[in-house]
Formats: sequence, structure tokens, C-alpha cells
Amino acid sequence: MLSWFRALMPREDGFFDQFERHSQVLLAGAEALRDLLAETGDLAAACAEVARLEHAADDVTDEVLQSVRRSFITPFDRVDIKDLIESMDGAIDQMHQTAKAIALYEVTEFDEPMREMAELGVEAAKLTVEAMPLLRRLAANAPAIGAYVAAIGELESRADKVHDAALKRLFLAHRSRDPMAFTVGAEIYGHLERVTDRFEEVANEISGILIEHV
Repeated sequence: MLSWFRALMPREDGFFDQFERHSQVLLAGAEALRDLLAETGDLAAACAEVARLEHAADDVTDEVLQSVRRSFITPFDRVDIKDLIESMDGAIDQMHQTAKAIALYEVTEFDEPMREMAELGVEAAKLTVEAMPLLRRLAANAPAIGAYVAAIGELESRADKVHDAALKRLFLAHRSRDPMAFTVGAEIYGHLERVTDRFEEVANEISGILIEHV
């Protein structure tokens, strides 16, 4: 009787499929932001691509939230599902905010530390893509999930160090002759640093799920 009842419910695997799909969009967004800072193409088109991917991620997030509302059986708590997908969406939202700031201030040249921070975002996105399938079997994959959380924390720490050192150099270079260049550069650095912060929030949500369910 119970198996028949479960068969009528939305498949639990659907949430995992959606998490994995969103993580792939996250990776595409991080790569698009990295390509934007590489100065190898049309900056306007690159900004538009980040925006397009942010909208695609929003669509997946909406699907997850709708599934949560209509599902009777979920793989873990509804609040955990909601918080995880929203933290993932926060990461690509921050990439979009970075691209918007670049377009707003008409920035066309980027310092090497900016590109380094964008690359750290790509690394964080790749790790997140690898982590999503692990959620299907929390207990069996607990060590690998723990390694993912630690690796994301390390990337976030590296981004913080790059951010702080670059900001100091930027200040020393522009404090007397071009304060506006410092202001704009500092804002771009701040946005890039928050990208890795958002990935750390994703890792923290996954860690919380692991603690609660294993």
C-alpha cells in the first residue's frame, strides 16, 4: 500500500536533478564572468551572457520552490531544500551583480587579482557541480561531502587574501591622483569577493543538511 502511495507522489529524485542542473548553470555563469574579466571579447555581450544565465538559474530555483510546495514526500526537510537552492541562486545573483557593476562603471580593463578571484569562483563552481550528486546518498558520501565543504572554505579564504592585498595596492596606487579609480576598483573587488562568499554559504547549507540527516 505504501509503495503504491509513493508512486503517486512526485519523484524524490526530481529535487536532486534540479540541484544538479542549477549547479551546471552556476558553473556556466562563473566561466562567463571569468571570460568577461579576461578582456577577450565584447564586454557588453559577456555581461549579457551572465545575465542570461542568472535568469536560467532563477527558472530552476522557481521549479524547486514549486516542487517543494506540491510534494508530499521530500528527500530532506523542505526548509533545507529551500535554503540550499536559494543559497545556490545567491551565488549566480552575485555574479550578475558583478557584471552589472562592470557595465555601470564602463570598466574595460581588469587587474590580474580580479581575474584570479574570478578563477577562484570557477573552481568553487566546479566543486559544487561535483558535490551535488553526493546529496543523493548522504550517509555513504559523508566523507566526500565534508571534503567539499573544507575545499570551498579554503577557496573562500584564498579569495579573501587576494581581495585584501589587491585592495591595499589599489589604494596606494590611486589615493592621491585618482580616488574614483579606487572607488570603482574597490567595488568590483567587493563583488568578486562576495561570489566566493556565496559559494561558502552553499557549502554551509550542505554541511547543515549532512549534520541533520546523518
